[in-house]
Amino acid sequence: MNFPSLPPFAAPLPLALAGPPVLAFGAWFKNALCRAQDGVAVMSESVGDLDSPEARAHMDALAEALLASGVPAAIAHDLHPDFHSSRRACELAEHLGVPAIPVQHHHAHVAAVLAENKHPGPALGVALDGVGFGTDGTAWGGELLRVEGASFERLGHLDPLPLAGGDRAAREPWRMAAAVLHRAGRAGEIAGRFAAQPAAAMLAQLLDRAALCPPTSSLGRVFDAAAGLLGLCPVMRVEAEAAIALERAAAEYLDRGGNLPAEAGAWIIDGAGRLDLMPLLVALADEPDAARGAARFHVTLAAALADWVLHEVARTGLDVVALSGGCLHNRILSQRLGAALRAHGLTVLEAQRLSPGDAGLALGQAWVAIHHLNRGACGAA
Repeated sequence: MNFPSLPPFAAPLPLALAGPPVLAFGAWFKNALCRAQDGVAVMSESVGDLDSPEARAHMDALAEALLASGVPAAIAHDLHPDFHSSRRACELAEHLGVPAIPVQHHHAHVAAVLAENKHPGPALGVALDGVGFGTDGTAWGGELLRVEGASFERLGHLDPLPLAGGDRAAREPWRMAAAVLHRAGRAGEIAGRFAAQPAAAMLAQLLDRAALCPPTSSLGRVFDAAAGLLGLCPVMRVEAEAAIALERAAAEYLDRGGNLPAEAGAWIIDGAGRLDLMPLLVALADEPDAARGAARFHVTLAAALADWVLHEVARTGLDVVALSGGCLHNRILSQRLGAALRAHGLTVLEAQRLSPGDAGLALGQAWVAIHHLNRGACGAA
């Protein structure tokens, strides 16, 4: 491919997948674009979050540069219809007369790892992040998928927690902690435990009204709940502050030699493939040592996720697992989960050059779109 010699474009990634050219627009957070054709993919630099006119203009300029190589056969974008990246992808597709292909966020996460590792699938995919728009219209973020090319199946997910106050709960971990207490029948503790928060006195009443607290299966929000319950980060001032504080506290405890076993009985896997972490979170509510609690959380979470995957391995017979999503930036979690799965003889695929988070998402979108086009071509033949 002849790409413009601009610094925002990285060295091409080889793909074990031939197909027509596609342009992928990434998502909202840590936006980056991808153009794939002739068996290689090129990623743009990360634009950052598309919450400013400058970032959106930057994304548009990168898209124009990637179009210099020719009109793509299709344009891929996130399933969420209100992202600037999704809207611009659809506008451009209509203008060029090519199909716009929406790709579910976590399908794209897993696909990006498969693409980087040149694995065609099928494979189990674990997608762990803060939020992604699900096919049911709810907020996903703790997903166990079966991925094969253009298709995926949601085999399981984390048991949802309510977002007390909607999107505000993603910025205020104490609200996720309060949701855990409420679900555990301990709503009476919320006002006293979080007395420094002006809304604490009324939050139990808000949580009583499920329609005002949309559910999420996000592992990112589970991290927030743990940090809030341990008092490590009631309110975030910067992105991922709670998760970083939790990981730092756990690392310091483990580095001091505070080795801990996984908490027995701290998770439940039901017959529908849902992983319920409430027992673990409730135990953290009574943990007096925040660092030890953070370590218990990490060690037990890795064991719970491994157990969850192994249940599906036994059911599906698949022995390849792709680990993806922004929560995999957490080195304690990624290393322990990967090691646990490899100890059971599974092939574990992880992000290589690209981020496991949203900055690498466009590669997965492009991979899925090429599979869509190839499948259509085969059907037409």
